[in-house]
Amino acid sequence: MLLQHTFKNVLVGQEGPVIVVTMNRPERRNALSLEHMQELTECFQAIGQRTDVGAVILRGNGPHFCAGHDLAEMRGQDISFYRQLFQVCVTLMNTIQEIPQPVIAQVHGMATAAGCQLVATCDLAVAAEDARFATPGVKIGLFCSTPMVALSRNVPRKKAMEMLLTGEPITAQEALLYGLVNRVVPSERLAEETMALALKVASASRLVVGLGKQAFYRQLDMPQDQAYYYTREVMSVNAMAVDAQEGVCAFLEKRQPQWRHA
Repeated sequence: MLLQHTFKNVLVGQEGPVIVVTMNRPERRNALSLEHMQELTECFQAIGQRTDVGAVILRGNGPHFCAGHDLAEMRGQDISFYRQLFQVCVTLMNTIQEIPQPVIAQVHGMATAAGCQLVATCDLAVAAEDARFATPGVKIGLFCSTPMVALSRNVPRKKAMEMLLTGEPITAQEALLYGLVNRVVPSERLAEETMALALKVASASRLVVGLGKQAFYRQLDMPQDQAYYYTREVMSVNAMAVDAQEGVCAFLEKRQPQWRHA
């Protein structure tokens, strides 16, 4: 079993080594209520403990990927509520990047505000041709400050500022051009293409992928000398792994490696 109970706002399925997490609030365009984010966090934390899972797909049910925070629950609250809400959001985003399995966003329809933040936070993203991305908070007097963190770490500075200051959406092709997504595919092939990418990622040693994912995020903001020192140590430890030795031997012997994920 993946989890100990069924979620109210999240569906979980599995295809081989790939877990598919579906945001299931289509009537609210999968808006991220406090409860929804807590369930997603718990879900990803549980997946992170699984040794039989090599990749995760995050998708949305209904016509849109995710419309961001649920504004209906944000009216008339005090500052303690808002601090809790945005901290839960931060915890969700960090959890996605902290689990060893790569998480791939499968994006259709609109991905706005914290929904766009989700796309930027995921390790990879595949978008349908009709997908749109926006950080429109400025239009309702609530600047997309937390989405800005993930957005500005993916999209060049001037484009990120344009998205944040105007709130205007960009197309899937623009998102590809500016580095927000990896691939743009026809809508009817979105699920197929995303799963193909997930299975390709999951075909590698799960131990090695987990080490690499963790190292990638840790070295990003380090000075170059420090980053090289850190990754030298990571790669040295990696080289001692059973799968690293198996991979080298398989390459030299011209055969497919047999991963033990160890």
